[in-house]
Amino acid sequence: MLDVRRLRLLRELARRGTIAGVAEALSYTPSAVSQQLSALERQAGVPLLERTGRSVALTPAALRLVEHADTVLAVLEQAAAELATARTELTGTLRIGAFPSAVHAILSPALVTLSREHPGLELSITELDPARAPSALHAESLDIALVQEYDYVPRDPEIGLDTEEFLTETVYLAAPNAEPLTAHRNSPWIAGTPGTLCNTMTQRACQASGFTPHIRHHADDFGTVLALVAAGQGVAFVPELGVQTIPPTVHLTPLPTRRRTHLAYRRGHRDHPVIAAARAALHSAARSLNTIAAMPPGLNHPVRK
Repeated sequence: MLDVRRLRLLRELARRGTIAGVAEALSYTPSAVSQQLSALERQAGVPLLERTGRSVALTPAALRLVEHADTVLAVLEQAAAELATARTELTGTLRIGAFPSAVHAILSPALVTLSREHPGLELSITELDPARAPSALHAESLDIALVQEYDYVPRDPEIGLDTEEFLTETVYLAAPNAEPLTAHRNSPWIAGTPGTLCNTMTQRACQASGFTPHIRHHADDFGTVLALVAAGQGVAFVPELGVQTIPPTVHLTPLPTRRRTHLAYRRGHRDHPVIAAARAALHSAARSLNTIAAMPPGLNHPVRK
C-alpha cells in the first residue's frame, strides 16, 4: 500500500517544483525528501520522477498519482473531522494565519470569543502575507487562514484547499488632496514590498489607468503608509481595514477597486469542530467591524455604521 506521507511529499513537489522547496516548506532535509520519493517509486512500481542534473520533473504516472493523493488526503481530513465531533469539548491547537491589518480588527475579537467559548483550545496566531498562506496550510503549519485577492490580482485556485467568502473592502487612494488617480501619474508612490499582493495591485491598478507608478517607498504596515503620505512622501492605495486613524492631512478617495478576503482551510477540514468554531468566531468578528465607507471627507476617525 502506498504511504500517505510520501504521497503528500509528491503532491508538494507538484506544487513547488523543486525538492529544495518541498524540504523548506515541510521542514525536511532535501536528502530526506529524495529518499522518501525514491521509496514511493519502489512502492508504486513505476517511474515517478525524471531526473535531469539537479532538476526533477513528474512523469505522467506521477501527475495522475497526485490527483489521487488530493482525494486521499481530503478523505482523511474529513474522517478526522467526523471523529472529532464525538468529543464533548474542543481541545488541541488551533493555528490561524492572518495578514497584519486583520490581526487587530478581526483576530483580536475572534480570539476573545474562542477563548471564552472553548477554553480547552490552545490558540496560535501567525501574521503573514496572504500570498504565503496556502503553502502554510499545505504544510500543516496553519489550520485556517485569511487569503486575499484584488480586482487586479485574482487569486489562483489551490489544489487541496477549500475557501469561502469572508469580507469585501473598498480600496482608497490616500493622497494630500481629493484628486483622481490619473492626476498622480508623476507622483511618487508608496507600495508593499515586492512580491506582495499590495505591491502587485498598486502596479496593475496604475497600469490600468495608463501609467506605471514610480514606487519610492516600500512599506507593508498601512499605518506606516499613511504616515508617509502625511509626510508628503507620496500617495498610496489603502484598503478599509488598513485605516485605523486617518492623519488630518491625508484625504481618502474611494475607488471602484475592491479587496476580497476568503477563509481557507485544507479540503475535507471544513466541518471539523475546531475549524467550524474558528469560522463562526471569525465571521462574527467580521460582521461587527467598524468601517469608513460612510465617512465624509475631513474626518480623521472612522464612524460606526
